[in-house]
Amino acid sequence: MEKSIEEIWKEGFLKSDALVAPKLNNLYNQKSTHIVDKFKRMFRINLYALVIGSLVFLIASFPLDIPVMGIGYFIVVIAMVLVNQKLFKSLIKLDKNQSSYDYIKAFDNWMKEQINVNARMAQYYYPLFFIITMLGFWFSDDFQELISEILGKPHQIYLVNGIPVFWVLGLIIITGLLAYFGKQIYKFDLGLVYGRVLKKLDELITDMEELRR
Repeated sequence: MEKSIEEIWKEGFLKSDALVAPKLNNLYNQKSTHIVDKFKRMFRINLYALVIGSLVFLIASFPLDIPVMGIGYFIVVIAMVLVNQKLFKSLIKLDKNQSSYDYIKAFDNWMKEQINVNARMAQYYYPLFFIITMLGFWFSDDFQELISEILGKPHQIYLVNGIPVFWVLGLIIITGLLAYFGKQIYKFDLGLVYGRVLKKLDELITDMEELRR
């Protein structure tokens, strides 16, 4: 039985080496490659920006009298970058010679894994950033002077064995909330940075899957 036009269309779309529907193959190959390459550039730039930004802040933290904050930020950021650098290496290994659909689906699966890994990490590094910020201020001489002034005033803060319990409770609550909502905060940040790319990825996959039906 002869193949219908629709079957020939799908065949040309599904097989990377098909001789039929070459324009369709070329179109989706270009779109797939464009989206993945754009994401690679953005991802690489963001990793560089994180390293450079944390290094600059580390250097600046000493004259600003917040070295604990600078060192803490740098350690956490480098750990994040190392994990994402490992993920990036697996992205580079995706086979471009497969069909456009298989290639973009492989990228989509990689993206979901990357989001899942970073969302789990976010439950730890957002609270860590907050704790490091508070410790940085606490060990700052300027901040210590402010604390001494506040604690020296009667009825300004409630102390138990010299510990400002209301402040400590507040810090614990905020840290817990950051850990609990870490995944949601990360996905919000992700949308701000990669939102347009992710939207185009979803639209492209939807178009391709419509053609495969």
